Amino acid sequence: MLKALHGKRWAMISIGLVFVMLGGLLALALKYYVQLDFFDTKSVFLEGTYSIDDGEWETIDPDQPIKTHFHKAVFKGKLLEDMALFSNINISSKNIWYSLKKADDGTVLFQHTFERREDYLSGLYDLYVSLEHDPDSPMLDKDYFFEHYNEPYFFDFQMPDTPGFANKTHSMAELENMGVTKDTELILELENPYRLARMDLSDSFEVTLSFEDGRYLQFFCEAFPWILLFLLVCFFGLFLFPIAGFILGKINYKYLTFGALCLFWGLYMIGKSISGFLNLWIVEHTVCMMVEIMLNYFFVITVLIYLRSHLERRVTRIIAASLASVYILMVIGALVLHFTHVIDLYASSPNIYIYTALCTVVITVLLAVEAGNNNQAVFILASWTPLTVSIIIDAVNHYLNFADIQFYYYGIAITMIYQIIRLVRDLKKQYKEAIRYQQMQKELYEAKVSIMVSQIQPHFLYNSLSSIAMLCKLDPDTAQKATITFTKYLRGNMDSLKQTTPVPFRRELEHLEKYLYIEKLRFADKLNIEYDIQTTDFELPLLSIQPLVENAVKHGVGMKEEGGTVTIATRETDTDYEVIISDDGVGFDTTVQKNDGRSHVGMENTRRRLKDMCNARVEITSTIGEGTVAKVIIPKGEKKK
Repeated sequence: MLKALHGKRWAMISIGLVFVMLGGLLALALKYYVQLDFFDTKSVFLEGTYSIDDGEWETIDPDQPIKTHFHKAVFKGKLLEDMALFSNINISSKNIWYSLKKADDGTVLFQHTFERREDYLSGLYDLYVSLEHDPDSPMLDKDYFFEHYNEPYFFDFQMPDTPGFANKTHSMAELENMGVTKDTELILELENPYRLARMDLSDSFEVTLSFEDGRYLQFFCEAFPWILLFLLVCFFGLFLFPIAGFILGKINYKYLTFGALCLFWGLYMIGKSISGFLNLWIVEHTVCMMVEIMLNYFFVITVLIYLRSHLERRVTRIIAASLASVYILMVIGALVLHFTHVIDLYASSPNIYIYTALCTVVITVLLAVEAGNNNQAVFILASWTPLTVSIIIDAVNHYLNFADIQFYYYGIAITMIYQIIRLVRDLKKQYKEAIRYQQMQKELYEAKVSIMVSQIQPHFLYNSLSSIAMLCKLDPDTAQKATITFTKYLRGNMDSLKQTTPVPFRRELEHLEKYLYIEKLRFADKLNIEYDIQTTDFELPLLSIQPLVENAVKHGVGMKEEGGTVTIATRETDTDYEVIISDDGVGFDTTVQKNDGRSHVGMENTRRRLKDMCNARVEITSTIGEGTVAKVIIPKGEKKK
């Protein structure tokens, strides 16, 4: 077990070092590329003024992002002088419509608007006709072309009022052919079609000036490092945290749910990092938008499940599960509305966003109430407070816009650091327990040898064999039975050396009956045995009751001239199982340390074995002249360590 723990620990350390080394090398390489002036990112590509929602006109600063919510933005001005240094202009938009036109005659230069499938196919048909040289081609028939042309996944999800995510590249030569010079007055209009969605202009519109394939270079320089980072987060979620639960010897649902949280957070952040580039590979604008939103929904679901895993009470867990179930139903409903072209995912997201904040607040209150009644409240609060508080602050910030940051980034980062520290602490604890387990096994083996030696003493063997020898003449049948019983008793003592786990009480009782049968031969009518067994549905270490019975026989009724009775009883309470060994012998003073010249190692070893293997305890009460009662109390639900 220790070797396995060492191996797994070094494997995780090695994997972590490999990731750190690769990340460092890639960061250095990307830093080198970023320093090269292969592309330049601007908020817009005009020099002039702009107005937000018919407000006052302000001066455009192309290098400063415009951090403001809008429904309509208008930019007026001329092309940037820097554009002459580049060959291409790439426009990346998210969930907005835009158009660029000349100020003098309103000629539209390029735009992003909804294009009906018929218009799209008409354009493709005209292009096909201009390129096709076979007059007999059936595709020259326009109806036939419309019927048989199939562009997979194109326009399958788009709705007339859904801009989606778009990437469009135009060349500077294309603008020159349209008569645009550096002195041409241009108007750029941006429109947010979602009245309920508070949209940040800088997140919705971005311009990249570059040479050929500059957008791809921008992807590798700006998005790729974040992808590597969040792939590492996914690795933690997919492997480290679930595996940690198994390393600790059981399925830990808190680690498992946090692993799912890390996985979907990593996937969501990867989707968010590449969302502006998705249209480079996915033609359909709406699909690009759906990828980011659905990853966000999956991430929120894992957050709710993770928070629920920290609840202990049945009522609070039901409430949290109900909230999560309603959230899932809302997501399914949003998908149904999207695919039935009633309302798209982005338009329905504000309502789900509000419900997310509400769920977080309710579950946070439930967690706080439970944590307040726990002795380890500080550690419990640290496991989920940063995450929940950051989500609530983000929800408030979404409407008040008091800060230009995403607080839940920091909340999840703090929570992840806490979970890693907790994981290291648990693994360290497990490692110490493994060492202690080996030491305990060694001590148990030595204890069992001591018990066996103390129980099979020479005088016991002599007395037993002498009794059997006498019976051989007086009662051969009883002597035969006594010999077989004595043999089974010795075999049971030998077998105890191999037993490392608790055994059913019924097995211990059978062995005890053999011992008492032999003692009965010796003491005859002076020893009476009574049983009051009310339950046997529990386990305890092998040969853990016999030392108590042996003391009752030898030092209880055996020291009494007329003998007496030893009673063995079992009881079951709401929380424990009890084994009670009582006698009406001579008794002793429990407040005085016994100094009778005998070794009491066997009794001390019995106490330790009961404590280590079953978390049980032994209580002994005695009255001089009346007898002794020894009670073994075994808590319910205790398992072998």
